[in-house]
Amino acid sequence: MNSWICLVIAGFFEMVWVLALKFSDNFKKIEYVVLTIVAMILSLLFLSFSFKSIPTGTAYACWTAIGAVGVIVVGMLFLGESTSFLRILFISLIVIGIVGLKLVS
Repeated sequence: MNSWICLVIAGFFEMVWVLALKFSDNFKKIEYVVLTIVAMILSLLFLSFSFKSIPTGTAYACWTAIGAVGVIVVGMLFLGESTSFLRILFISLIVIGIVGLKLVS
């Protein structure tokens, strides 16, 4: 499997575990705790696959950015978080950074 596809999948699972952690209600809802743990393992597994051809620093930066941007977008769309112009501007800068890292890797 392509390393960049693995990295995107890893970023998706990072987003899943962060959101599941939020919904676990401080580890009181066991189904979300289990989802958090499974998603963490899958995220790290796919991240490790991406190291085959992507430099470690680039992969790590993109992995965290994909997860962070994903969580922010879900928060804005479904959790009532702020959609201010500045917030969207800075999220766009993160996305531009990910694309830039892809282009130079």
